[in-house]
Amino acid sequence: MLENSFGLIFFLKVPRHESKIRTVYFRITVDGIPKEASTRRQWDLERWNQKTERAVGTKENAKSLNFFLDSLTSKIHDIKTEILYSGKPITSQKIMDYVMGRITPRVKVLEEFQKHNDELEALVGNGYTGATLERFNITKNHVSNFIKFKYNANDFEFAYLDLEFVKDLEFYLRSVRKCSNNTTLKYIANFKKIVIRALDKEIIEKDPFKSFKGKKTKIVKKPISAKELAELEAHQFSIERLSIVRDIFVFQCYTGLAYIDAYQLTSADIKDGVDGKPWIISERQKTNSTAKIPLLPHAARILEKYKDHPLCIKRGTLLPVYSNQKMNGYLKEIAILCGFPFPLNTHMARRTFGSTVTLNNNVPINVVKELLGHSSVKQTEAYAITEQATIGREMSILNQKLNPHRHGISQKDLTTLEKLEKEIQLIKNNYNTNY
Repeated sequence: MLENSFGLIFFLKVPRHESKIRTVYFRITVDGIPKEASTRRQWDLERWNQKTERAVGTKENAKSLNFFLDSLTSKIHDIKTEILYSGKPITSQKIMDYVMGRITPRVKVLEEFQKHNDELEALVGNGYTGATLERFNITKNHVSNFIKFKYNANDFEFAYLDLEFVKDLEFYLRSVRKCSNNTTLKYIANFKKIVIRALDKEIIEKDPFKSFKGKKTKIVKKPISAKELAELEAHQFSIERLSIVRDIFVFQCYTGLAYIDAYQLTSADIKDGVDGKPWIISERQKTNSTAKIPLLPHAARILEKYKDHPLCIKRGTLLPVYSNQKMNGYLKEIAILCGFPFPLNTHMARRTFGSTVTLNNNVPINVVKELLGHSSVKQTEAYAITEQATIGREMSILNQKLNPHRHGISQKDLTTLEKLEKEIQLIKNNYNTNY
């Protein structure tokens, strides 16, 4: 919002006791409301020109005072411009507060965001991954572009950050950037971490996210079924790279390892478990939790197949895993060749392990939680997508438990039994009525 009027003047204030040496004051006026303060500089009345509002003469002290007044003028105009770009109303009191240092130093959003990202970059490989850094860099770029789009500025002061800014950022991501609901909320969540950091550092006093509400759209990320997994394992590929990617995907399906953990798997991660058989016991890259997974025969055969692969020998790993981008690209080709009506991706293998391979084969959910390295059962519940065949099997068992006397009886005998039950019930009803 533009101010209706703005004025700045310098003058010598008349002291209580008449004197030629007076203090230089400045007065800021916005919309007719004046605020004045001392520059703490003194000057001779006879060497002052009120028309130019500057000291008269070529002496060094005159030049020094005029340079100071020019610098203060520039500072005041810069402050006015920054407030203007922030979209907040300009007042003489607000400008004066900044000039006199009564407001906390103006920490900028993008400056603080960059500090966070620089610190994060230094910690990559020590509790954080490059993917996490990339997400925050992308979020910072979105916030930067939004500030330019909305305020025509290169940065934005934390002091002016409010709910309106957050809502406008959300709208910008949805409308201008064409982000989906969940993607938008992920970027907002990343930005919120920077705001919480500013709150902790007492850069701002109020949380602009306090009244912000955002609800993610629930997306069911399905695993592949047991039938589809069997088809995938049996499919013969004429291209070697597709066979390799298929085998790695299947390995993930039988171990639940995330892409990065499969990529980094080494012989040191294969150890004897409590049962004396080979287990995968390694630190998960994402959570730093320890993965303890018995090595199923399907997975063991794949490790044996690639133990002498040139890429494995070169890297000192157990599997010749490609980059995540290439893996997902090749998996899309594989899905088409197998006739699947959906694309495959590396994370789908982990979901297949959690649902199709374990939960659907009656492995208790608390055990699956440990196999997947989840911190809570609630995380694992998102993987509990039950196949239709499993539902049918479980309902059949339930039906037998609820009607044990009907199990194993022919249809003819079942009809006779139902008639007898009705006659018995009729006799009971007549007895209750008569007595």
